[in-house]
Amino acid sequence: MDVHIFSTSSDITHICTHTPMGTRYARGTYMSVCRRSRMSVPHPRTRTPGPPTCGGAAGAGPGQSLPPRRSGAGGGAGTRRTMAAAGSEAALPALAEQLGLAARAERLSEASSAPGCLETVRRLTGLFREARPREMAEESMFQSLLKILTKASCEMELACKDSMELITLDTCLLLIAECFRCLRNACVRCAKNQDVLRNLGLIEVSVQLIQLLHELEVEQESLLAALRCSLQFLGNLAAGNGDSQNSIWKCAFPDLFLNCLNHHDEKIITYCCMVLFTCLNSEKVRELLKHKNLNVALAVVKVYKKQLESEWSFLIVTDHLLKCPELVKVMYAKLSNQERITLLELIMAKISEKNSVTSEEMAVLLKDAEFLASLFQEKCHDVLKLTSAANTEDEEAIVTIRLLDVLCEMTSNNEQLEHLQTCPGLLETAVDTLRLTHLAGKQTANIFTATHSMTGEGEISHPAVGFKSHLIRLIGNLCYKNKENQDKVYRLDGIPLILDNCSIDDNNPFVNQWAVYAIRNLTEQNERNQEVIAQMEQQGLADNSILKNMGLEIEKRDEKLILKSVRKNPTS
Repeated sequence: MDVHIFSTSSDITHICTHTPMGTRYARGTYMSVCRRSRMSVPHPRTRTPGPPTCGGAAGAGPGQSLPPRRSGAGGGAGTRRTMAAAGSEAALPALAEQLGLAARAERLSEASSAPGCLETVRRLTGLFREARPREMAEESMFQSLLKILTKASCEMELACKDSMELITLDTCLLLIAECFRCLRNACVRCAKNQDVLRNLGLIEVSVQLIQLLHELEVEQESLLAALRCSLQFLGNLAAGNGDSQNSIWKCAFPDLFLNCLNHHDEKIITYCCMVLFTCLNSEKVRELLKHKNLNVALAVVKVYKKQLESEWSFLIVTDHLLKCPELVKVMYAKLSNQERITLLELIMAKISEKNSVTSEEMAVLLKDAEFLASLFQEKCHDVLKLTSAANTEDEEAIVTIRLLDVLCEMTSNNEQLEHLQTCPGLLETAVDTLRLTHLAGKQTANIFTATHSMTGEGEISHPAVGFKSHLIRLIGNLCYKNKENQDKVYRLDGIPLILDNCSIDDNNPFVNQWAVYAIRNLTEQNERNQEVIAQMEQQGLADNSILKNMGLEIEKRDEKLILKSVRKNPTS
């Protein structure tokens, strides 16, 4: 995704963003139950991104930059634009000469205080909003900007060691910020300028200057503006330019990314994420596995947790980090429980996308599925902590709930389902956890106790709401057209357990419907499982009315009990 930032404003502009997020259903939404569930797992942080914007102009897509709209129409407007363009071209030589004079000053403080220096750079910034002036820009102009920024780097290094007068510092910072704005605009849709700036060494000087600015212990808006514009420049320099991306990565990784991702200013964090996203590829993602480099990946997850509207951090995780199963494992081990919940929500967002995936991407998802299944088996009993009212916010239990949500969604995909159906111990864990939570709900009144309010007033707010429903959903999915798993549930005595969870339960919305489709999947082309249910009904262990509600009935044929499907009366 190529993105350009483009503005004459002293404020930072919007960034073009596009989020490839699939549509997700809200908690409790019920879709008609089919043989295998495709009901979406709730995602508490579902967002619908608005139209992308760039420089205030709506409708710009990824990699597009739009100059400000101009009033007027027809031939008159075209003539004025032509005249303005000609005037811009004519102004370039004079501005380049003035900039060269400022660049020859011995110190940045002298250059910044020189008459018209800041205004000269501002005029260039404005001119570079147009394509023609960008294309006509001479290398000497960029050399002058390089000299100014090189002097800035030297003086900022001194400022970090010794105190500089705030007035002088502020003047220098204003010039630094405007130089980066000018360079930022010069890169827009101009590969020639991107290459010239890179070859002149502006990446190295810019990265060094950003690091020095980061060390300044002052609270000034001019400092924040300089940092923001410098990162925007790197982002535009990298957009669609592989050589620039590699050069920025070589100079900035990992220290610059770590410093900026942990900055207190949200815009600096956002623009840092933009640069990081633009530079990343599969090879660079693997570099994150190294010990110190891992902190960059962890910082991105933390950014998303704090700034839920940060589309760039979302895209870094979903488009890059999740494509490396080894990195997912290492990250998960280092994250706190709250951050693990955030990561699982990002995984949920990724697998909920309805976009087609390549065989390579599917192989990655299968490895992730196997890893998450092992985590659920290891931590499933943590959910029992929620039987105590004092532990309703237990983070380990909530992690277990999110793991189940993700596994349910994964089993709604054919290839991931087939892989998880053969995952050792997963089905047994699901049945065992259902039995333990069901038993816990019968022993004392808690969130796992079946309740039904005739008034229907009030919504239950508890992290474990729906947990048993999702366990039954997972069991049903794992048994879909899988004789081995059907028989396994029979041996685990899981059929009576599921039938015992057919009652309406406010703590588990739609548990009856999930039980219906689980029983159907368990009995499809499986006479022994059908016979188990038939015998339970005859012995009074299964409620005949429940079976009728499921569309099933018992028929005695040749001294043998048969469970068969019946059509419901549409008028009933």
